[in-house]
Amino acid sequence: MQNVTDRTRNPFGMRPDCESFVPGYGDANADFHVIGDHPGVHGGADAGVPFTGEPWSTAFLSALVDGGLIARFDDDSVDDAELSDPIQADRTFFSYLHMCVADGVPDEASYDDMERFFDAELRAIAAHVLLPVGARATDHVLRQYTSRAHKTEIDMDALHAEELLGSGWLVLPIKDPAEWTDGDGDRLVAALRELQSTDFRRESDLGRFIAGSDPYLVR
Repeated sequence: MQNVTDRTRNPFGMRPDCESFVPGYGDANADFHVIGDHPGVHGGADAGVPFTGEPWSTAFLSALVDGGLIARFDDDSVDDAELSDPIQADRTFFSYLHMCVADGVPDEASYDDMERFFDAELRAIAAHVLLPVGARATDHVLRQYTSRAHKTEIDMDALHAEELLGSGWLVLPIKDPAEWTDGDGDRLVAALRELQSTDFRRESDLGRFIAGSDPYLVR
């Protein structure tokens, strides 16, 4: 199934009740969904684009380019809110657990309130691979969208760029880019390239069981 929107910024028109927020960004028909925490941790408040405007943004986005998730990003323009497409993401969508720009760290009630926006986007995108960035996003994805939460320790050094099977999704956690050390970027690039060389969609065509000639793909 393909979505009907081709808008890159906030394609589903999310409007949380806060003065400033960083909505989802990218391809609404994405295979890959990169999931961050909130703008205070993962940036984007100036440009309105997740994962931009931080000292580590270039290293992180460069790894996604080299790993084949985005076609390009503009070093000089990711902080320019007037630029329509600072990141070319033809296969990837970016969003946050908590899209509002908060004064300090959001409390648990605020995270709970923002969950409806995040979950709606995640299910609308229906990407094949979820890539949570950092411990909080990884813990949330494993608890809410897999059956692994009770048996997976949230050790981001160990989980970084490792494939985990979910319930209809493949999960590939990413260590918080602010904490990357030598080799973490290369490890992510290698994992992304290896992933895309396999049948990461894991779909079966059940079209032979229904009338007509159209495929009916299920995970």
